[in-house]
Amino acid sequence: MGPLDGVRVVEFAGLGPGPFCGMLLADLGADVVRIDRKGAPSGLLGSVGATSLLDRGKRSIALDLKDPADLDVVRALVARADVLLEGFRPGVMERLGLGPDELLADVPALVYGRMTGWGQTGPLAHSAGHDIGYIALAGALGGSGRPDERPAPPMNLLGDFGGGGVFLALGALAALIRARATGEGQVVDAAIVDGTAVLTTMIHGLLDTGAWTDRRGQNLLDTGAPFYDVYRCADGQFLAVGALEEPFYAALLAGLGLTGDRTLPDRTDRRQWEALRDRFTEAFASRTRAQWWEVFEGTDACVAPVWSLQEATTDRHNVERGVFVEVDGVRQPAVAPRFSATPGVVGSVPHPGQHTAEILTELGR
Repeated sequence: MGPLDGVRVVEFAGLGPGPFCGMLLADLGADVVRIDRKGAPSGLLGSVGATSLLDRGKRSIALDLKDPADLDVVRALVARADVLLEGFRPGVMERLGLGPDELLADVPALVYGRMTGWGQTGPLAHSAGHDIGYIALAGALGGSGRPDERPAPPMNLLGDFGGGGVFLALGALAALIRARATGEGQVVDAAIVDGTAVLTTMIHGLLDTGAWTDRRGQNLLDTGAPFYDVYRCADGQFLAVGALEEPFYAALLAGLGLTGDRTLPDRTDRRQWEALRDRFTEAFASRTRAQWWEVFEGTDACVAPVWSLQEATTDRHNVERGVFVEVDGVRQPAVAPRFSATPGVVGSVPHPGQHTAEILTELGR
């Protein structure tokens, strides 16, 4: 039993961040009932159906939200729920008669979680969008990438999942704690643009002190510094280097065989960063990724191989720690974080509507 055992969640089928939030809650033991649309494929991109790992650990009921009888089923589900999750554009739930005013009147302690890109208010609230646009507006995309290249979005991890789903989960659980203490529910307006902006808080602080320039690829943590960058090896594979602190930098130089080299450019002088990068580039290009990993693995040089998604599942550390697990024949990330007394568990992925009869029986229908 996970730490959220006994928590009941109703999730309306959607894309990306909303289902990801539901997955996080299900991983930790919540009973998440996903409302899928009758007669339509479900899942992350609409076509992958039950192969979407974001549905793992949930139960699925198929309903027609245009059918009054099925809307009654929705209300019955919500009546016994602690948390509701929906990711429609603003106004859709209200037009269905399932808005927060109606449902909180019936279930005063309900946590009504709303997941959107732009938020429930603002000039873009009713506009379509995707991760790449949200992180662009929040300023995060503009700071990602090389100075002489186009900004590079980190897949859709930063906006949809980091700024969206995780913040919705945090907000839902915070509101749930208050609801259980006071009996008063509330609406959680989780917007990807809001959450992504929060993720840049430290950078804004550095900007304010002058320790960061508002240009990508020119700073300490955005590959501007040669000791915090990615380097190509002799086999065309890559290594990530993050030797920021002096002891770690010393370990990096030792591994590269550069300790005591008086010709090495001074890393404290930004004017010499490009010359230092050239030296590192030359050094790393002299061996394969595997050969360098033999040198640096287990040291404090803060060097790591840049694995592909599949390679990461076989990494020795990841295997020993159980970072990835296999469930129903599918290799996937394990539950995080970890709990000493009430560990979560990765559940199976349901087919859309798989639990309809079971859930209707529970509701006495």
